[in-house]
Amino acid sequence: MADFDAGPPATVARHFARVPSYADFRELFWYDWGPVFYRGRLNRTARLLAIASDPGPTERVAGRTLVGDAGQRVQGFLAKLGLTRSYALVNAYAYALIPTRAQKAVPLLSRPDQLDWRNTLLELITGPQLQAIVAFGFQARTALHLWDAKPAVPVFEVPHPTSRSPKVLVDSWRQAITELRAIVTPDPDGDPTLPNYGPKFLESDYAPIPRGDLPFGVPPWLGDDAWGRQDKPRHNNSVERPSTDLLNTLVWRAPKLG
Repeated sequence: MADFDAGPPATVARHFARVPSYADFRELFWYDWGPVFYRGRLNRTARLLAIASDPGPTERVAGRTLVGDAGQRVQGFLAKLGLTRSYALVNAYAYALIPTRAQKAVPLLSRPDQLDWRNTLLELITGPQLQAIVAFGFQARTALHLWDAKPAVPVFEVPHPTSRSPKVLVDSWRQAITELRAIVTPDPDGDPTLPNYGPKFLESDYAPIPRGDLPFGVPPWLGDDAWGRQDKPRHNNSVERPSTDLLNTLVWRAPKLG
């Protein structure tokens, strides 16, 4: 496996280029930053498909989804299944959704142009090796329910990694891991015997984003915010939107390596 992601297959890249316009709904999204589409394998070899809600500021910098704090939690989830690469991660929306406007965005999921584009994407990236689907959060569940042609594999609907109900989150993820371990074949270099979730989410439940999921040239610490979670004051992401300009400015913080 290459030590960086060279990008999507040509067929999928052409489909990404045809993403329907979000212009009529720009007030619901961080629209000016453009779309972020995926992370993982898009060549129909994934054994697990995961759908989340929308990319965030770290994802915009990385050009890949589920890279920040939430993504590192999801990577820990994958690691407990012994998956190091055989997964595909996408979102209900291609653009970053403004959380306070999430409910207003729900009708967009069933709008015909958005629905057709998203379902075609899901069909392009899944193949006969798929063994399970995981939907993280309400927006992802809604998108999944609108996929009429989804494969006949087990589906798991669990809270989003940023859930405000930590006990519900960890209890649901623990049960999902228990069941998925009997379904999903681990990668040869994976370890499906890692400890399952305990009564609360720990730093050991995170995992850094593999280099093979990120584009060439990103800093070696991108996708591993353990340093920030240990910093004082704590910050869970290296990229943030400053309150002085939420729509058009990102602040990217690097660890002090010296």
